[in-house]
Amino acid sequence: MSLDEMRRLITTHARPEPRTRIDGLFLSRVETQEPHHSLADPLLVVMAQGGKRLLLGDDVVEYGAGQFLVVTTDVPVSGHFIGATQQTPALGMGLVLRPAVIAELLLEAPAAPSSRVPPGPALATGDAGADLIDAATRLLRLLDDPAGARVLAPLVEREILWRLLTGPRSAVVRQIGLADSSTAQIGRVTRWIRDNYAEPVRVEELARMAGMSAAAFHRHFRAVTRMSPLQFQKRIRLQEARSLLLARPDDVAGVGHLVGYDSPSQFSREYRRLFGAPPGRDAVRLRAAGSGLP
Repeated sequence: MSLDEMRRLITTHARPEPRTRIDGLFLSRVETQEPHHSLADPLLVVMAQGGKRLLLGDDVVEYGAGQFLVVTTDVPVSGHFIGATQQTPALGMGLVLRPAVIAELLLEAPAAPSSRVPPGPALATGDAGADLIDAATRLLRLLDDPAGARVLAPLVEREILWRLLTGPRSAVVRQIGLADSSTAQIGRVTRWIRDNYAEPVRVEELARMAGMSAAAFHRHFRAVTRMSPLQFQKRIRLQEARSLLLARPDDVAGVGHLVGYDSPSQFSREYRRLFGAPPGRDAVRLRAAGSGLP
């Protein structure tokens, strides 16, 4: 199936707020190539038009029309859309990857050689293929059928996950549904850091949370996130600070303290290094550009 219908449906239903009436389904219509920073959840993204370049640690990941991105755990990423303009916006759909649903489907999926595979980066891409694009398009059609969506959307979601579990990136997706996989163990820690970003990070405690030795934890954490635990926490803190500064642009020191910085000068220095401008100036620019992050 061509991507034409996907493009039409996304164009029709995309709004500034990416959430849709179907639980777990997001739509994106972007007309700018401005860099942005975000916290990515476990997610499937299918690109219908345009492309995107993402940075995870020092890894660069690109995907375009007819390709998909799988995010296996909560990670901070930065990037930009490639070639997006008002005339040719980037169009994509996102679907939350629910570990419980994937775990149910694993009972029916073809057996894998081994469930204990070395952890890989939290971002993986591939060609969507006709079956996955067809299922994704049928899910989008349900946006025009609210009554049908309540019954059919969960079934189409399962079909999409099945296509992933039986496709070329099956090993990556399997790790999301396996509670004892290294990806799932690291995911518990990344979620904890995300929810407790202002708290001090002690690698030994995080390793116990993951059920690993300190050495194994550090190795697996870097394999998944492409960062050390301290680098990961810093990125979370700074991105949360950027969100807070939209509402409190005149309270740079207070925001820095809220996200865990005792030193205002260190906060400003690290903020500028990541976002390219001091906190106060960056907040004014973001507010002038409109609500929300670029």
